[in-house]
Amino acid sequence: MSRSLGAGALVLLLLASLLVTAPARLLGLVLPAGQVAMQGFSGTVWRGKASRCLVQTPAGYLHLGAVGWQLDPLSLLLLAPRLSLDSRWGSQTLTGQLTLRGARDVDLAELEANIPAELLRQFIPVNLAGVLALQLGSLELRDGLPVKGDGRLVWRDGGWDSPSGPVALGSYALDFSQGAGGLLAGNVLTLSGVVAAQGTVTLQDRSYGVDITVSSETGLDGRLQQALGLVARPVDGGYRIKLDGSI
Repeated sequence: MSRSLGAGALVLLLLASLLVTAPARLLGLVLPAGQVAMQGFSGTVWRGKASRCLVQTPAGYLHLGAVGWQLDPLSLLLLAPRLSLDSRWGSQTLTGQLTLRGARDVDLAELEANIPAELLRQFIPVNLAGVLALQLGSLELRDGLPVKGDGRLVWRDGGWDSPSGPVALGSYALDFSQGAGGLLAGNVLTLSGVVAAQGTVTLQDRSYGVDITVSSETGLDGRLQQALGLVARPVDGGYRIKLDGSI
């Protein structure tokens, strides 16, 4: 009996040792295919690093660069891996918690990110300057779309690199919130700068709405007026951008 107990204990100890030292590359087996891609693994499944990470978004792949993580072992029992992440790619940084609930179902919490606005060129045909700073209390994505959450997106030292030269704009914030399954509603406000912007942004399922007024007490730059004239209508002191459609 004592030998059987000893052998069983040895097997359990061996299994525990294998789990604790499981190589980081095994994490790739639980990541949703087509949603998250990692390369250059080091460390263990529970605490590891990847030299390159890409995340699929509705607008395309977002490069996170080098990523470090800690995986909560208990979350695997619930079939919803929860990771604490820390990534850096040049001046782009991101920290927060990520819970994977399916191929396109993700929960984000306590997330902070700083992204150079110029990186948006891979998603939209506009050359922007400045830094986008995102702060999320929480955000739940289902089928790739937000269904609940709150946060703030700040565009610091914003500018537009027009074909004839840079145009300084200002710093702006988008405060947004969304109840469970409800409308995501955001308010745009100006923090500083020569160009003022205010209005609302909404998203319901795949339907979006934008209603923002852009103005300036000293008059808008002629190049900016020409660009806004393509997507907005003139109002007293500026332009009103009013759009709606589906993503």
